Amino acid sequence: MATLFTKIIEGDLPGQFVWKDEHCVAFLSIAPLNPGHTLVVPRAEVEHWIDLDPELVGHLFKVSQSIGKAMEKEYNPLKVGTIVLGLEVPHVHVHVVPVWKPTDLDFHNADANTPPEALAQEAERIRSALTHLGYDQVAS
Repeated sequence: MATLFTKIIEGDLPGQFVWKDEHCVAFLSIAPLNPGHTLVVPRAEVEHWIDLDPELVGHLFKVSQSIGKAMEKEYNPLKVGTIVLGLEVPHVHVHVVPVWKPTDLDFHNADANTPPEALAQEAERIRSALTHLGYDQVAS
């Protein structure tokens, strides 16, 4: 059975994409820790990151780094944090989050009531920053 993320990748469920390439996609979390919180997800359904091919792990973090650079440009955070947790969806994903304080990475602070139009606005901000930085894998 397809994971929730596979359904988003295949277009069966909506997602605010900011990046698409042959190996992975990135879209905004529907329960963001901060505005711009993005998930980098391999197209392959793999439950645990330690089971990924090392080259794919490297690619996921390269994409995460690119998105982090866009977040630095757009949000001016103190840092951009990443987390690989995977407890909520059994499909590897890297959380990329602009942070100003350590508690910004506490999932108890996730906003599950973020309106879709707010997610769309944040996705556009990240896509714009990625484009400005010269990346051509920006989702349209």
